[in-house]
Amino acid sequence: MNQRITQEQLNQIIAEVQGLQLRQEAEFDQQQIQQILQELNLPPELLDEALIQLRRRQALEVQQRRNKLIAFGVVGAIMITVGSLVFFNQQQASLLANVSAQQDKITLADEVDIKTVSRQANGEVFYRVTLKDAPIGKKLSLSCNWIDPSGKIVKQNAYDTKDITTSIWNTHCKYTINSTAPVGNWQVEMLLDGRKISEEIFVVQ
Repeated sequence: MNQRITQEQLNQIIAEVQGLQLRQEAEFDQQQIQQILQELNLPPELLDEALIQLRRRQALEVQQRRNKLIAFGVVGAIMITVGSLVFFNQQQASLLANVSAQQDKITLADEVDIKTVSRQANGEVFYRVTLKDAPIGKKLSLSCNWIDPSGKIVKQNAYDTKDITTSIWNTHCKYTINSTAPVGNWQVEMLLDGRKISEEIFVVQ
């Protein structure tokens, strides 16, 4: 059964045959090459070696192009990764920069706001802070410095919060004031990743 073809397919076949003919006309067989070398006063016996060197050079060029593509791909992947990390860090920094203290107070365990602490009570003093614009779903790295009247940091608290579930977030740190604590004006400050976000002064007597 004869296979029938369309006019478009015939045109494509004609174009393909013409291309093959042109490629064949542009190619030389080994005998023709030897004849050309003789006409150029070049030794035909070096033809085989020349062909080997040519194929090696072509293979090397192909490998070099492949290596360049691989290198470009690796560099591109690294740039994308670095860019993503920078963007992520900027987003994180932006979220933390918005966090601030809405209110703060000094209390004992009963959470009643006080301004004066008796060192004879040997009790725990709490610094309670209400944060605003806390990043939901994140944890915050907080710390507190308890500073005596001479300006010396006598206690440092450092902790991570639980996962934040609301933008208004209550947190606290604590320190035990005992009978040896110096009397006078004390200060406590809260820091978020090293940035001071609140401070309060109280009196020990």
